[in-house]
Amino acid sequence: AAAGAASPADKERFICIYPAYLNNKKTIAEGRRIPIDKAVENPTSTEIQDVCAAVGFNVLLEKNKMYPREWNRDVQYRGRVRIQLKQDDGNPCLPQFPTRKSVMLYAAETIPKLKTRTQKMGGSDQSLQQGEGGKKGKGKKKK
Repeated sequence: AAAGAASPADKERFICIYPAYLNNKKTIAEGRRIPIDKAVENPTSTEIQDVCAAVGFNVLLEKNKMYPREWNRDVQYRGRVRIQLKQDDGNPCLPQFPTRKSVMLYAAETIPKLKTRTQKMGGSDQSLQQGEGGKKGKGKKKK
């Protein structure tokens, strides 16, 4: 009776999406829930929140929640996003996203297009070059 009483608009009834569900670095056993070719490299809960809020979902970010199968306690792996999938009457809030899987696939598709991601890609080239320089320095010290 208690489960029937909670309406889909209650915060407890929102679906949960952990970053691990969309992470292409994880296996299915480690918690990935979408095909690896559609998954994203190390998504964060904030990125999932951004793309879902932008499309019009009612979104809640829970920063201190951890995915139970996640062994790494780093801040970047923390957090989960709660999304209102259905309205009080049981109909989807957004008709183009009837299931939790459709929401996960959309988020995984959209996250790489985020400004923060495109800027990071440009910056990673510089850090790679610096890393190579550091390795050369270490080699010289050994001699």
